[in-house]
Amino acid sequence: MTDLAVVLLSGGLDSATTLAIARREGYACHCLTVDYGQRHRPELGAAARVADALGAAEHRVISLDLAAFGGSALTDPAIAVPPGPTAGIPVTYVPARNTVFLSLALAWAEVLDARSIWFGANAVDYSGYPDCRPEYMRAFETLANLATKAAVEGRRIALRTPIIDLSKAEIIRRGTALGVDYGMTLSCYQPDAEAGACGVCDACRLRRAGFAAAGVPDPTRYAGKA
Repeated sequence: MTDLAVVLLSGGLDSATTLAIARREGYACHCLTVDYGQRHRPELGAAARVADALGAAEHRVISLDLAAFGGSALTDPAIAVPPGPTAGIPVTYVPARNTVFLSLALAWAEVLDARSIWFGANAVDYSGYPDCRPEYMRAFETLANLATKAAVEGRRIALRTPIIDLSKAEIIRRGTALGVDYGMTLSCYQPDAEAGACGVCDACRLRRAGFAAAGVPDPTRYAGKA
């Protein structure tokens, strides 16, 4: 039997690469995307394209309105997205977002009897989010195996984070070798209505620098450019 996996898929560069790695390892990937009231809603379309192109067994989108709480530039239109890096944890951090996302993935994994959750967290070229750190991932995996019927009955669930220690350039090279078309992905925090990337937010800056360092042409379509 093919092993089942739940893959958190945002439609961005990191999650697309993670899905490609899981597929290369032979997993039947059930992809989960969360529509959480994010400013960058065009990423939902990118997630659908990536799931289809990389052969996901299933792709589900769950609506969960984190904008009801706000507290982040990604969920509150009154908070501006900074045009570049800032000191400390940036205002684009969404409170408890990864804990919420991983909990949803854990619930689905238990229903599917999937033994692994795949998450494209990265702790090298990232924006300083506390819920992207390796120690957090280890803690969540411990929680998952304390809190589920599956684990109590001996079916442990692994949290796989295959790109957590890679630079953005290394991620891009890995995905390119696996055939990922990064032109389908979207990493921008404030794209235009046609999904053109702004080119100035922290996500765009990291993405653009990653392609340059990898020596791979950047396929990103930036706002105002064909």
